[in-house]
Amino acid sequence: MASVTYEHVTKRYSADVTAIRDLSLQVRDTEFMVLVGPSGCGKSTALRMLAGLEEITAGEIRIGDRVVNDIPARERDIAMVFQSYALYPHMSVYDNMAFGLKMRGTPKAQIEQKVRSAARMLGLEQLLNRKPRQLSGGQRQRVALGRAIVRNPQVFLLDEPLSNLDAQLRVETRINLQRLHRDLGATFIYVTHDQVEAMTMGDRIAVLRDGVLQQVASPRDIYDHPANMYVAGFIGSPKMNFIPVSIQGSTVRASGFQLELPRPPGIEKGTLGIRPEDLTEKPRDGMPTVDLKVEVLEVLGSDQYLYGKVGGDDLTARVDPQLKVFVGDTVKLALNADRIHLFDETEKAVL
Repeated sequence: MASVTYEHVTKRYSADVTAIRDLSLQVRDTEFMVLVGPSGCGKSTALRMLAGLEEITAGEIRIGDRVVNDIPARERDIAMVFQSYALYPHMSVYDNMAFGLKMRGTPKAQIEQKVRSAARMLGLEQLLNRKPRQLSGGQRQRVALGRAIVRNPQVFLLDEPLSNLDAQLRVETRINLQRLHRDLGATFIYVTHDQVEAMTMGDRIAVLRDGVLQQVASPRDIYDHPANMYVAGFIGSPKMNFIPVSIQGSTVRASGFQLELPRPPGIEKGTLGIRPEDLTEKPRDGMPTVDLKVEVLEVLGSDQYLYGKVGGDDLTARVDPQLKVFVGDTVKLALNADRIHLFDETEKAVL
């Protein structure tokens, strides 16, 4: 297996269309790296440049110690799994998985061993004689993965492979992909717009916005210590509350409450960030409180979300699902001041 390095990589389609801007990113050997961001942020372009499907405008991409800028895609020793399964409809599962090996002239006995081994790993042993039209969406995705596995590449590239699956199947396949990564001990680079997939699957997450890398860190670090408001708002569901505040010394004032910081942050205006779960209906001594006028309720069984107003600001709180509350109620909630975030006027995190 191998590491992957993007060094000051840029992809420009025209003078006014730049998909990737000066991307520098190190993917460690055997790491599961997730590139995440909304549609159009450049994540798939970054993957396609690595695969050799897009030319690089500037910079350098390395697989291991080898610069691959000018190496044809077929010689880069990578395997790519797309959102569309791209299976040959007239071929059996076995032949779909074996096709690439046959084209390379791999001996028949070796093909048999590799396909059977991948089929066992993916639970496809009973399906090898079926055609793609006889398979479910999840089974087709596993065949696409098997076609990649039999090649034993240095790096696996996965471009939104779960997007066509229903919600329950996405969860199952997500778990299976993590097991597959562990069993193969391979380098995975996975592209998604789904922050839940990013948080649950990645060893590290790289968040992109408009072709610019915003932050690279573990899921926990991204969640607890976002570098800016964009990352803070993109990662987490429901998303972080953002409340405009004025600051005098260490006192932070919003329209409906105020709180004290441990030390002055050195700014006079900013935006306070509060995760919904950092508001609780069980205040403890010394915790600042807010009065939330409830406008909308969402009861999800294991969770209950309250949407409403505190002063003139919108606020979302995640509370005990057993809490008896109704639309129109005013609920006193305590704020965990140890978990707040503060962003300056450039949207950079200062706390």
